[in-house]
Amino acid sequence: MSGEFSFRDRLAEERLAALLGVSRTPIREALTRLAGDGLVEKRSDGGYYPAEPDLGSLCDLYEIRVMLELRGLQRAVESGTAHDPALLEPLRDRWRALRDDHPAPDPDFVALNEDFHITLSRASGNVEIAHMLDAINARIRLVRMHDLVTADRVHLTIVQHLGIVERVLAGDLEGSVAALRQHVGESMDVVEKRAARAITRMVLSRGRAPGVRS
Repeated sequence: MSGEFSFRDRLAEERLAALLGVSRTPIREALTRLAGDGLVEKRSDGGYYPAEPDLGSLCDLYEIRVMLELRGLQRAVESGTAHDPALLEPLRDRWRALRDDHPAPDPDFVALNEDFHITLSRASGNVEIAHMLDAINARIRLVRMHDLVTADRVHLTIVQHLGIVERVLAGDLEGSVAALRQHVGESMDVVEKRAARAITRMVLSRGRAPGVRS
């Protein structure tokens, strides 16, 4: 994600094991997991390589994401049916706990982020919206991780999530729509800039990463 390795650097088990000072077994397991997460890809030669984020479709996918999430909020405004507090109150409490005890910046934080948005959609009463959003999240996860690797972005995400869910619980759905739109828009801006920098570094780092090419 930092762009240290080029797209053309084969992530050979033996050399990575030597580089990191571990056996090949955890390297093999890590590469399999990273491939499942979309961070590396297995190519026709059988080797693993860093995956290249597809920034070309990023904007389109984020647009669909915004449409789905806003629809979940807007349908409650139109129907006058409140979101399910049995889902939202525990969600609010979970993010209050995160506010009081910040997790360290880590790409794994994206799982908590996705859970927030999926739960918010489920609470709207339309399960299919949540299912569709889950599918979109899987496609943007690789680049979305770039948004959550610094302490300031983790803190702001927590604050913004709390602002959204508290507005929904208070019945201020129009305010929650505005807050959600701002939150997703800011996230997309950060993701685009950081992912683009990482891609540039990956291109320029060709041949510089020690012990990984074969």
